[in-house]
Amino acid sequence: MIAALDHVQLAAPPGSERQLRAYYVGVLGMTEVPKPPALAARGGCWFAAGDVRLHLGIETSFRPAGKAHPGLRVRDIDAYADRLHTHGVPVTWDDGLPGHRRFYAEDPVGNRLEFLEPNGPNG
Repeated sequence: MIAALDHVQLAAPPGSERQLRAYYVGVLGMTEVPKPPALAARGGCWFAAGDVRLHLGIETSFRPAGKAHPGLRVRDIDAYADRLHTHGVPVTWDDGLPGHRRFYAEDPVGNRLEFLEPNGPNG
């Protein structure tokens, strides 16, 4: 039986770790998690925020997915969108999900990310 989602892995091109750290830590406010030494040799970065875990793995023939993406739940979505704008990251609002406010943005290597917040007092 599945108990929880441990992490989501996204791909990134070789040599992009500095950009990824700047974005995921500096812009999104996540914390970098050290990779085990055997995995660190492969490159890439791991990040966390609360129970959310994102792994960015190096892929030699990297091409960002056009549709696939993690959905990241945030608090105070307007302030979070402003944070991204302040760092020069464009956001695209989408009102297509009932009961939620959401927008999309891309990381520096073109990975699509969805940020969403439920409407109402339980969001």
